[in-house]
Amino acid sequence: MTGKPVLGVIGGSGLYAIPGLTQAEERNIETPFGAPSAPIVIGEMEGQRVAFLARHGLGHHIAPSQVNYRANIFALKLLGVDRVVSISACGSLRHDYAPGEVVIPDQLFDHTRDRARTFFDGELVAHVSVAEPFCTPLSQALETALRQAGGSVHRGGTSITIEGPRFSTRAESNTFRSWGISLIGMTTSPEAFLAREAEMCYAVMAHITDYDVWHVAEEPVTLEMVVRVLEANTLLAQRAISHLLRAGLSRRDCACGEALKGALITVPERVSPATRERLGPLVGPYLR
Repeated sequence: MTGKPVLGVIGGSGLYAIPGLTQAEERNIETPFGAPSAPIVIGEMEGQRVAFLARHGLGHHIAPSQVNYRANIFALKLLGVDRVVSISACGSLRHDYAPGEVVIPDQLFDHTRDRARTFFDGELVAHVSVAEPFCTPLSQALETALRQAGGSVHRGGTSITIEGPRFSTRAESNTFRSWGISLIGMTTSPEAFLAREAEMCYAVMAHITDYDVWHVAEEPVTLEMVVRVLEANTLLAQRAISHLLRAGLSRRDCACGEALKGALITVPERVSPATRERLGPLVGPYLR
């Protein structure tokens, strides 16, 4: 297979491969930030190249806070990926977002504490705009693909990322609801922000597995609930990706591809050759 992948897919809990990916080959990629969670599988779907990465590693051995998000995004960048769809499990904080349904959020609240959340933590400083943390055109295309695949889809809502791996207390869950949060998960932050720093389009296919613990008429979330829904939705995710590819990913007309333009504040003369080499795939065009 030749040419860069037109789409990167990051699979979360319960999704460690994409059924229907043909001519698959594994790529072990090293980055300046270490190794990604698993070998990246590159294959063909609908006649196009797709890169798949299991966020929690093969066999799910990496907890949410220990995922090397920087290496994962950087590795996809090295492969030439410029669009990423994240498939994630989440809890609903709203009555009208029910388990088994899928949400494509449009806002993100980072409630994590212990994660490396930027590529620019050394002598090169960048202030990237994330007022709209998800790519609107890619999110719209993903919504259409999910509906075509037969999914029950909601568009919009704020997703909060907690540290995990434990689930919330009822007090925490009700607090998040009082803030107007719609969804709760453990992995979208800092993944979405790193994708923006890498000038990638990024959208989330959030599969609702439970009502967290706030819904007194429902059982509190358990791992069994999460796995049961995700297993049922695996084929939906595959069909949606197929529809997304079949529709065609046209030339990007969003601002994601120029996210670093005007964002680098460090005087170029202060950036060492080592940093230029380390972050070259991200900032090369801006430090010439």
